[in-house]
Amino acid sequence: MNQKRFLCTQKPAVTFRKWGRKGFSVFSSMHKVIQIATLSISYLTFAAPAHAERLLLATTGDTLQHIKEVEVEEVVISAQRTPVAFSQTARIVQIIAKEELANAPVHDLQDLLKFASAVDVRQRGNNGVQADISIRGSSFDQVLILLNGIPLNDPQTGHHNLNLPVSFDAIDRIEILEGPAARLYGPNAFAGAINIITGQPSPSQITGRFSSGQYGFLETALGSSFKSGNLTNSISADYKRADGSLQNRDFKTGNIFYSGSWAYPTGKLQFQGGYTERGFGANDFYTPAYPNQFERIKTTFASVKATSIGTLHLSPSFYWRRNQDRFELFRDFENAPAWYKMHNYHLTDTYGSNLSGWVTTGFGKLALGTDFRSENIWSTVLGKVMNSPTSVPGESGIQFKYADSRTNLSLYGEYSHHIGSFDLSAGAMVNSNSSLGRKWQIYPGFDLAWNMVRPLKLYLSLNKSLRFPTFTDLYYKSATNIGNADLRPEEALSVETGLKYGNPWMTANVTLFKRWGKNMIDWVRQPNETVWNAQNLTNLNTAGFEFNTRLNPSILFEKKLFVQSLDFSYGFMTQDKESGTFISKYLLDYLKHKVDIRLTHLIAKHLNASWLFSYQERNGTYTSWTGSKYGDEVKYKPLWLVDSRLNWIQNQFTFFVEANNLLNITYYDYGNVEQPGIWGKAGIIIKLGI
Repeated sequence: MNQKRFLCTQKPAVTFRKWGRKGFSVFSSMHKVIQIATLSISYLTFAAPAHAERLLLATTGDTLQHIKEVEVEEVVISAQRTPVAFSQTARIVQIIAKEELANAPVHDLQDLLKFASAVDVRQRGNNGVQADISIRGSSFDQVLILLNGIPLNDPQTGHHNLNLPVSFDAIDRIEILEGPAARLYGPNAFAGAINIITGQPSPSQITGRFSSGQYGFLETALGSSFKSGNLTNSISADYKRADGSLQNRDFKTGNIFYSGSWAYPTGKLQFQGGYTERGFGANDFYTPAYPNQFERIKTTFASVKATSIGTLHLSPSFYWRRNQDRFELFRDFENAPAWYKMHNYHLTDTYGSNLSGWVTTGFGKLALGTDFRSENIWSTVLGKVMNSPTSVPGESGIQFKYADSRTNLSLYGEYSHHIGSFDLSAGAMVNSNSSLGRKWQIYPGFDLAWNMVRPLKLYLSLNKSLRFPTFTDLYYKSATNIGNADLRPEEALSVETGLKYGNPWMTANVTLFKRWGKNMIDWVRQPNETVWNAQNLTNLNTAGFEFNTRLNPSILFEKKLFVQSLDFSYGFMTQDKESGTFISKYLLDYLKHKVDIRLTHLIAKHLNASWLFSYQERNGTYTSWTGSKYGDEVKYKPLWLVDSRLNWIQNQFTFFVEANNLLNITYYDYGNVEQPGIWGKAGIIIKLGI
């Protein structure tokens, strides 16, 4: 690992050795190493200042006042393409660290991401039941979800992308890449990517959590990490249930997850596997006309990845994901109307392989890679008519009558180089998909950064991306929704530029971005119609502005203060479309204004509090439901969301009390799906060494 020496005349550099050499570290496509002295808002937006101060003191063994020179080890964040320093990249990556996850007043990914800059979470079922994720005004199908660097997107619909077989307590950190990454990750990374990274903590320990709350809420979780020789293991499981805050909003969810890492002389082997099962009342989820909807989901996932050490770095990986979905328009089938003959059943199998290699030369770093992905669906309603129907696993007397499959092959190349005060990364993805007759398309991009005056940086990024329609986009048909088998892939050209500033006690960035979308896919209808149709919108252009800042008072004043961390972010977006008078179901309902404030502060020696505030002003409308028919188009109302948590930490015990939607407002993320009011919970976390 290369090391660099920085001279510090006033404030020292902060060394974050905790990230060092994490094989599953994200954004393999970013392949960056971090020079913490100039670390951008991307990490420090969420990093606790007290934690940063402890790391600083641990690294230097001195006080904040007397350090003149600090040797900083650059920290690897994955190397699936070309590994370069994170400080040399022209991208914005938010990183939510382990300690922020532990202090947050939520216990699931989707509730946490509500308060992340540039991220829009539109929930149907809260507490991790179901939500759609978008970045910078994208649709929920345009964001890639990864688990330890392995893609998990579902080809049936983006509604299933967060069916993650992993306990919240097992997550070590979350990394959010803002902007397209098709040349790095392939077609699904149209507008951004979110990578969930699980941890294998040391020393070995057992962690248990129990909590309960309003509306019959109950949650239990158990996790363990241990090492045996060269094999490191981590296993976790959790169970969650509630009666629901509204009629037919009950849920039961369960997860079990294992990850392991085996080190050998020339590299290491990493493997993981998990299973999640969830059943939930889906009142109003897809249509308010039938409030007794229910859905049951089973998701299985496994992957293996090897990483070699040497002059030529090779990293092959293999993965498989199965998602089985049963949707019930009428939960009480025996009392359903005569025209309702059967529930909808779907099963998707996705498997793939990736081979990446990179080498350092005298003129920069060069990486090449290839990725193969196969997407398959069997369904009672989606796909093409099967010649021979097949039985639905686990269901008696039910057969799949429709199916479809497609394969995707991508070739990657990337070059990066550091020249004086400039950092350059350029590359391209060449893509071929069986649904397009194996026609090859190229999607290039480049990133350029100029270190003007340390620690101020100007950057520019330009990338082209694409996304293929889901099987739901292509084939779904009902009384209110009709798919379109002739949909074309959507494409976009995206550009962003901005400034980054960072020192140990303050970080900030300002970003301007624009995305020119072509053939954008959305479900639309005319104002006088009731049926939604999947169509390629002619054009959809998105432009925006982002500002993020973080203050670390403890480092600035060189002592522990009441305020431990304070973050502020603001985002503005606007879209212009060429789609006539269509009403949009998804794509045109974006967050025009979003303000996020995160505060953690001390109350007493062992007592602290964390607060999450989010102001959201959504553009767009939804068709109101009068109880018997659809009514007028209604605009989304601006709202403030507030979550809070109190933590009493004493040795290996943590007692907590938390509340979501503290202001008890009535609000809608999507359509007529009302979200819960205030929801209080309390619990205990126990950590024991083994």
